[in-house]
Amino acid sequence: MLDEIREKIETEIESLMKELNVELPQRIKIAMEHGDLRENSEYKAAKERQGFVEARLNHLTSRMTELSKIDVNEMAYDRVGFGSKVTIRDLDMDEDFTFTITAGDFIDLDGGQVSLASPIGQGLLGASEGEEVTVELPRGERRYKVLELQTLPQQLEESDS
Repeated sequence: MLDEIREKIETEIESLMKELNVELPQRIKIAMEHGDLRENSEYKAAKERQGFVEARLNHLTSRMTELSKIDVNEMAYDRVGFGSKVTIRDLDMDEDFTFTITAGDFIDLDGGQVSLASPIGQGLLGASEGEEVTVELPRGERRYKVLELQTLPQQLEESDS
């Protein structure tokens, strides 16, 4: 999972660097050739995009730094945390859900991913298999039971076997 996240971030960084260093300077140069910059919407749009790209690159760089600090050996072996595959039962609706707890930038509910920063991710953080937790959601309180849990260290151990 860590390698997958690193790869996604690296791919986005590469794309943004190309845009920042190649595409945007060309757009800015062309826009400047049109004359008065005060009323030049192409120039303003390119400069705004440049600011966004720079901010996103800073964010992604800090995410890479955070990822490099994750030590799988320090992660709990039997508690929900980053990278855990979890099957829960919504005790109020009597429905089961299976998903993987991911980093904040990588949310794909249809793909079975829930962010660690989300209310469900935060509510389940530290829970163990068989435990019931109450999570405060925007629509109100929900009760879940952790039916199955496979932590990231367990998954890595299985893949090494």
